Amino acid sequence: MSIEWPTVHLTVNGERHSVQAPPMKRLLDVLREDLRLTGTKEGCGEGECGSCSVRMNGDLVNSCLVPVLQAAGAEIETVEGLGKGGALNALQEAFLRCGGAQCGICTPGMLMAASHLLANRLQPTLGEIREGLAGNLCRCTGFVRIFESVLHAASQSHARGGDEGTDAR
Repeated sequence: MSIEWPTVHLTVNGERHSVQAPPMKRLLDVLREDLRLTGTKEGCGEGECGSCSVRMNGDLVNSCLVPVLQAAGAEIETVEGLGKGGALNALQEAFLRCGGAQCGICTPGMLMAASHLLANRLQPTLGEIREGLAGNLCRCTGFVRIFESVLHAASQSHARGGDEGTDAR
């Protein structure tokens, strides 16, 4: 006898999806296993490291803590949704240019947290960046290059008068 799981409908990176999954399956696992969006990483699986950060209905969440049923009908944005047409956005470029990307485990979550910050604050101070990324841990660096990457992306966006590449509004 097979179990028939409920169908959950959600929009990920602007594309509608329907998945059959156990209601308590983690959003992280649905993204990685069912939708094959492997950019979102699992670090701790306990909501402590931020590696699995995504935006759900505009809010930054740890996808390892969200049951997929809670995401029913939601708009989800993952790191794959930051760039357009296969090109990196200004924030991703800044992480490359300034050395903010290291081993890659925390980078997707850092990018999502930084994107969320820049969507709400065009020119964040260093203190605001520290606060905005406080839920994300990196074990490779002292965070300096990550903070510099966000500052660089914000300054580039400001110089161009705003840039949807950083999602700044």
